Amino acid sequence: MSEQVASLRTVLAGSQMLFVAFGALVLMPLLTGLDPSVALFTAGLGTLLFQFVTKRTVPVFLASSFVFIAPITYSSQTWGVPATMGALFAAGVVYMILAALVKVKGSGFLHRVMPPVVTGPVIMVIGLGLAPIAVNMAMGKAGDGSIELFPYQDAMIVSMIALVTTLLVATLAKGIFRLVPILSGVLVGYAAAYFMGMVDLTKAAEAPFIAVPNFVMPEFHLAAILFMLPVAIAPAIEHVGDVLAISNVTGKDYLKKPGLHRTLFGDGIATSAASLFGGPPNTTYSEVTGAVMLTKAFNPVVMIWAAVFAILLAFIAKFGVLLQTIPSPVMGGILILLFGSIAAVGLNTLVKARVDMAQQRNLVIVSTTLVFGIGGMAVGSGDLNLQGVSLCGLVAIVLNLVLPMPKEDQHDDLDDERAVVDDLVDHGRN
Repeated sequence: MSEQVASLRTVLAGSQMLFVAFGALVLMPLLTGLDPSVALFTAGLGTLLFQFVTKRTVPVFLASSFVFIAPITYSSQTWGVPATMGALFAAGVVYMILAALVKVKGSGFLHRVMPPVVTGPVIMVIGLGLAPIAVNMAMGKAGDGSIELFPYQDAMIVSMIALVTTLLVATLAKGIFRLVPILSGVLVGYAAAYFMGMVDLTKAAEAPFIAVPNFVMPEFHLAAILFMLPVAIAPAIEHVGDVLAISNVTGKDYLKKPGLHRTLFGDGIATSAASLFGGPPNTTYSEVTGAVMLTKAFNPVVMIWAAVFAILLAFIAKFGVLLQTIPSPVMGGILILLFGSIAAVGLNTLVKARVDMAQQRNLVIVSTTLVFGIGGMAVGSGDLNLQGVSLCGLVAIVLNLVLPMPKEDQHDDLDDERAVVDDLVDHGRN
C-alpha cells in the first residue's frame, strides 16, 4: 500500500512540474508561429531522451528555449519552417559535438572558449534585441510593428494587467506559486482580454477534442543551417549553469556522474529530436529546478511523468487551439518583463565575474558584440549571411581568442566562472 501511495505522489509531482514549466513552454512557440501542441509533444519527447542518455540520474525537465525566438522567427520568414527545423537539427548536433569535446578535453573547455566576457553580452543581445517585439505586442501591434491588431488603449490596459500580475507573482508570491509568474500573467491577462472582447473562441469551439499535432518534417537548407549554428553558443554555456544549479539543489555532482558530456549530449539530442517533428529547441528549465528545491522531488522519475503528461496533453487538439487564441497584448505585457530579465542575466554575468570594463580588451569585446547584435549588423549577401545572435556570438568568441590577454589575467579562474553560470538560473529562462 505504501508503495502505491509513493507511486501516486510521484505521478502528482510530475504533473506539478509540468504546471511550473507550462507558461514558458507554450509561450515560445506562440511567439515564433510554431504549434504549441507540437511543442508540448517535443518537450515530453526531449525530456524522455535526456533521461535515457543520463541514465535517469538528473531531475530536470527540458522544454522550449527562448534563446532561439529571434533566429527562428527570421529563419521561418526567410527560408520557411521546414528549413528552419533542418537548421535546428544541426544546432542540436553542435551540442553533441561540444559534448564529445567536453568528454575529451574536460568541462573547463567551454569556459575557456566562452568565458563571461563572451556569454554576458551575447545573452544581453538576446534580451535587448527582442525588446521591440514585446513593446509592439503590448501596444496591440504585430511583433514587427507592421499592422495594428487591437486598439491601442485596449491593448495597453490588457498588457499592463498581464505585466503587473506577472511581476507581482514573481516578487510577492510564496512557495510553488512564485515559480509560475508567466502562467499567472497569461491567465489573468487572458481573462481581462476576454471581458474586453479581444478573444475569439470560434476556432477552439470548432476544433476536435483529440487529434494528432501538426507535425512538420525538416528540410536541410545550407544558408539556414549556417545562420542557426552559432546560436547554440549561449544555450550551451547556460546548460552548464543549469547542471551546476541542480547539483547544488540535490547535493550531487552531476558534472562527474553522469558527467557534463552526457547532460550536454542529452540536451543536444533532445533539440535535434524536437526538430524532426516541427518543435522548438529544448533546454533545461530553471523554473523546474526551483520547484525541485521547494518540493524536494529529487527522483528523476518525476520528470519522466511530467514528460508523459506533456505528450498526452499534446494530443488534446481543442486545448492547443485554445492556446492560440491568446491575444498578442497579453503576451506582450509578459514579454516586457521576460525579455528584460534575459538582458539583466547577461549584465549580471559580467558583474558576478568581475569583468573589468576599464580594461580595453573587455571593453572592445562587449561593446562590439552589443552593437553588432542590437544594431542589426549583417555580414554576407543573399541567403548566405549572418546577423543577430549568430553574428555577435561568433564575433565575441573570435575577439576573445585573438585579442591578447593582459598578463595579470592569464591564469585560469574556472571556479569564478562556474559561480557565474550557476547564478544564471536564478533569473529564469533562456
